[in-house]
This record gives sequence, C-alpha cells and structure tokens, in this order.
Amino acid sequence: MTHTSPKVQLFALDGHGAARAAELQEFSVTPESTDAGVFGFAWVHCGTDRDAAAAELALFHLDHFVIDALTADETRPRSTVHGDGVIINLRGVNLNEGSDPEDMISVRLWVEQGRIIGVWKRPLKAIADMFDAMDRGKAPETPGDFIAKLSLRLSDRAEPIVAALNEEIDTLEDTLADGTLSEARRTLADIRHTATVLRRYMFPQRDALTTLEIEDVSWLLPQDRSRIREAADRVTRMAEELDAIRDRAQIVQDQIMDQRAEAMNRQMLLLSIVAAIFLPLGLLTGLLGVNVGGIPLAQNPWGFAIVCVILGVVCAGQIWLFKLMKMFDS
Repeated sequence: MTHTSPKVQLFALDGHGAARAAELQEFSVTPESTDAGVFGFAWVHCGTDRDAAAAELALFHLDHFVIDALTADETRPRSTVHGDGVIINLRGVNLNEGSDPEDMISVRLWVEQGRIIGVWKRPLKAIADMFDAMDRGKAPETPGDFIAKLSLRLSDRAEPIVAALNEEIDTLEDTLADGTLSEARRTLADIRHTATVLRRYMFPQRDALTTLEIEDVSWLLPQDRSRIREAADRVTRMAEELDAIRDRAQIVQDQIMDQRAEAMNRQMLLLSIVAAIFLPLGLLTGLLGVNVGGIPLAQNPWGFAIVCVILGVVCAGQIWLFKLMKMFDS
C-alpha cells in the first residue's frame, strides 16, 4: 500500500483484518449498492486542498452538508448524526518535523454503513499507524472499529506529549532552587501554552466520542461502542492530566513570583539600610559645610580628622543599632 498522500486513496477492507489498495471502478460510489461479498467496507482517503477535496467528494454522491463539514477551514472535535451516517471531527497532535505538537491536525470523517470517507490537510502519524496495521493484516473490521482504532491511535500519539509536559514540570520544580528564574519563566510559559492548547481540544474530543457511543446508528456494533468508550476514557484521562499540569504550572508560577518578590524585598531593605546610615552622616556634613561663621573646629588643624572620627562613630553606632534590631538578618 502507498503511505503517501495523493489526492485520493481507496482501500477495500474485507471485515476480517485484511485490506488492499483499490480503484474507484472496483466498487460503487454509493454505500447502498456495495457488494459485501467483495469487501466489508471501503475507506476513502481524500486530498488536502479544499477545492480539490470538494471535487473528489462529489464523486461519492455526498450532499452539500457533508461536503461542507468535511472541507471546512476550521473544525473542532464533534460528532453529528446525519441520516444513517455520522460526521466525526477529531484532532491529533502534530508530530511532523519542525512542527509544534499543540498545532493539532484535524481528522474529518464521514462514516456510514459500507464506507468511510476521510479528509485531512496535513500528514498525521496516527493515520500512518493505521496504514502499518493494515499492512500487517490488522485492518479494522467494521466502520465502528475503524473509529475506535483511530481514536486510540490518536491517544497513543498524544500520551507521550502529555507525559513529557509532566516531566518538564517535575524538572522545573526541582531546579527552582537554583535561582535561574528567567529560564524557568520561559520554560513555564511554553508548558502552560502547550497544555492549554491541547486541553482546548481534548474535552470536545471526549464529548464527540461519548456522543457517538450512544448514537442510534445501525452500523455501530456493541463491541465498537465498547472500544469507543475506552477511547473516550483515555482522552478524559489526558484532559484531566492537562488540567493537573496547568494547576501545577500555576503553583510553580506562584513560587517564582514569591522568589522574585523576596529578592526584591531584600534589595529594597539593603537600599533602605544604606540610606538610613548615610542620612544622618549627610546631615552632619551638610551642617558643617554651611558657609557661615561659627562652624566648630574651622580653625583647628585637626578639625577634619576629628569630624571623620565623629562620623565613623555615628556610622558604627547605627550599624550596631541595626544589628540589635536584627535588620541585617531579614
């Protein structure tokens, strides 16, 4: 099978784990006339360009509501029943080289008895996993099984990202004592951004899978519903972990702010002590520097030395007083 992404890829799945690449002429483009003896169901993998995808989808006699849903510019995870079919939008982490995981890739599916039609704009590792499973003879057996396996693959790919965020938070908490606040703040901002964006899609994805599980569609078998429920549970756990990561990040942020406030308070205290020491000294020197008659020691050759000694005594007395008040221990 071809693992690249040409405009249209067609696969015939026999419903027993086997799959093969197929041509459009091999089976009808309408699900009602599908010959179950030839294959169990078809998977149509459509191209990336919006206009091209719309033209390709028109070959399969889909109505405008379905085509618009599959080619929309922006999508959020959802599950919508339309006749005996379901429009399913899911999201997967972006593991393509040079991309950010939180720049999640949308998966748009139209699922009905006998066929699955999917549209996505960028390569997705979970889809590559599905291709690999088909090569090994482990293809989905039913449309519902396809949804369940794809959802679980999306979770498999997302879980290491969530685990990495947890490890980064652990490392950040351990290194806070080193005083590298600027680096910690940058790392923390990245963690919070990633967790927030991932969480934005995880809860709607859970709701989409949970809604699909209870929908009354004829082609969704009990075992499929059970697998979809499992996928929804895994998405729920990841969403809860992302919530916990955001809470921990807030705690770390509070610790960083406390450390910054403490450092600033110490600097302000030091400046206050220096100002308090030099304030009376400046007062004395200012009085002695007044250019009027009657300045003490003005005619004494030892006057400057005596004044310096007096200033030293005053400074030492102030330092002793501050130590007595334990200001230097704060």
